[in-house]
Amino acid sequence: MTTTSPAFGRGAIIDAVLTFMAGHPQQELDEIRADLEQQIDVAGPAAVQALGRRLMSPATHWGYYELDPLARQLHRSLTDRLLLPTSTVHGIEHLDEVAGQPVVVIANHLSYSDANLLEILFHRAGADAFCDRLTVIAGPKVYSSVQRRFSSLCFGTIRVAQSSGVSSEDAVMSARDVARAARQSIDAADERLRAGDAVLIFPEGTRTRNREMGEFLAGVSRYLDQPGTVVLPVALTGTEEFFPIGAESVQRVRVVATIGAPLLVETVSARLGGDRQQLMDHIGRTIAAMLPPEYRGVYADQAPLMN
Repeated sequence: MTTTSPAFGRGAIIDAVLTFMAGHPQQELDEIRADLEQQIDVAGPAAVQALGRRLMSPATHWGYYELDPLARQLHRSLTDRLLLPTSTVHGIEHLDEVAGQPVVVIANHLSYSDANLLEILFHRAGADAFCDRLTVIAGPKVYSSVQRRFSSLCFGTIRVAQSSGVSSEDAVMSARDVARAARQSIDAADERLRAGDAVLIFPEGTRTRNREMGEFLAGVSRYLDQPGTVVLPVALTGTEEFFPIGAESVQRVRVVATIGAPLLVETVSARLGGDRQQLMDHIGRTIAAMLPPEYRGVYADQAPLMN
């Protein structure tokens, strides 16, 4: 029988969450602690034990990991304090347009917190049904610590190996092992799409360090092969200030997400001759067109490849 270590009971979970708030005023920390304690007590011992087990468990396979309801509740409570009221999401109506379809959300990648902040924006906009469908493609670092695992439990995730070109962490894996792991992750994503999930991907393969978009990886198009798949392009700004590179805690930020019109992958791919890189570049250029100039990077001044 599996038991939960006392190290990951009620108090340790709260302490882990509050590590994100290092350096904030003590009064604020006391208020947050009291709020988290109340929510955990309402959730009950079974929910605490379930979350404690998940926080202790390292990722062991390239595939799907389900969300934890208590982790999502606590994360929303914490992040809602930090996401400024002027934060907003444009184009939320496009979520309704893809209801019942296999949908892949593709966004530019600014921060480890991109997926979490996007989920909060959707939640604030009343799109809880879409939040319940959300599954995020995540690299190995997302599962590498208690704090990062906590953040990853706010939605479903699929662990994917990154090529050594974008992640030194996976450099010890052979090309064959990376390909095998990628196939398992793609199969897991296809399964989630068939189950009705919306899969979120950041196709640059790693977050930018200067706001500017990098080239979208052609291999990501493999996640779009399921018949009838539609892409929702999303442009993010402001998330890079939430947990700045080199910082030890999160900051209050204004985040804006702009959702573009759905793209039917089969139609776009056919018009581009089935070229996978051109497909991803078209999506990248579509997102860049919704961003301020300083975020566009390699897609600056490049119009989408087709109307």
